[in-house]
Amino acid sequence: MENDFQTLQALLKEDPSNFQARRELSILLVNNGFNEEAEGNLEYLCKYFPEDAELHYNLGIVYEKLKKFDKAKDAYEKALSISPQEDFYYNLGEVLVDLKQWDDAERCFKEVLKTDPNDSNCYFNLGLCDYNRGEKNKALDNFQKAVSINPKDVYAYFYLGYIYQNDGLTNFAIESYKKVLEVSPDYSWAYFNLGSIAFKNGNDEEAKEYLRKTIQYNPADMEAYKLLVKICIKNNEAEEVLELLLSALEKEENGDLFYCLARVYKFIGDLDEYYNALKSALQNPYTLTFPQDIVKRELEFAGEKIGKHEEIKPERTVEEYEETEENESEENELEDDSEYNEDEEEEYDEDEEYEEHDDSDESYESDEDEYDYEDDEYDSDEEYEEDNDSEADYDEG
Repeated sequence: MENDFQTLQALLKEDPSNFQARRELSILLVNNGFNEEAEGNLEYLCKYFPEDAELHYNLGIVYEKLKKFDKAKDAYEKALSISPQEDFYYNLGEVLVDLKQWDDAERCFKEVLKTDPNDSNCYFNLGLCDYNRGEKNKALDNFQKAVSINPKDVYAYFYLGYIYQNDGLTNFAIESYKKVLEVSPDYSWAYFNLGSIAFKNGNDEEAKEYLRKTIQYNPADMEAYKLLVKICIKNNEAEEVLELLLSALEKEENGDLFYCLARVYKFIGDLDEYYNALKSALQNPYTLTFPQDIVKRELEFAGEKIGKHEEIKPERTVEEYEETEENESEENELEDDSEYNEDEEEEYDEDEEYEEHDDSDESYESDEDEYDYEDDEYDSDEEYEEDNDSEADYDEG
């Protein structure tokens, strides 16, 4: 590969107008992840060959990889205006999904199905469009078509499970999530939702097993820790979850984990460690999704009990935190939008929405699920909905 790069670059140095060499170099750059360099070369070529559909198509792929979805849409539409091809329609459809233009995306995937009626990816994407328009029955139909053609379609199985779960069809949901795990045994969200179902059904030991699997495959899953803490406290098994929390915090400090730790220490009656954990939670505010004003009041209460009082300052500035996040955000992102309401006894009602990562491995919009915190414990009705950037794992076109 290095020799190919050097040969093409040498040809272009001798003759910058060698368009064939520039075209080959552009494709080589795209295939090896040098998207910014490929972007410049392809834009240059498209100016000289405005009627070359493949150039516009390849430029669209580069824009898509660079998350420039509006530009990618324009490039794919230009390619289609020159030569309407199946791959062009499919890639345009995926970009329109990223732009949440569901109706236009649907038209693109239906164009592909005219020539390839067994394209399972198209049925998955049609299901995604239906789901986001609130047409659950149509979505179920398309996701089922997807798995009938491709029994290894993890994402279609996951969506089937999620829809069934929200509709109260628990057995169908469990079956779908287990299909996910047959194909992808490290799919953490399926474990979490199975754990959530088990918990709701009163099967605490089964729920704990699934939640531990969730954390094993996604140590950043704070909701799994929260639910596991609730279950262990409920069953007087604080030591079990205490060890897990301390181990996780040795690897990386996190405000939510410190707060979970505080709840465990409060339950076992260790007020000093309860105070210290609350203090650490407030020192990590950028990873603390619990309401900080209430955590501060808990800290004041604990401080009065043990005779301590001090001002808490974050251990990192916003700039330091954002810089760290930027360096680490390229894998396993979950976006949480949480709203909290305080009740009279400083307990919590929490409405949370989930979306997956992305990283680009991923925009699914979830329904709201309620938490009630009573007597310092959790009632969890939550489940995960996968973020639709994960459809980017499908081959393009």
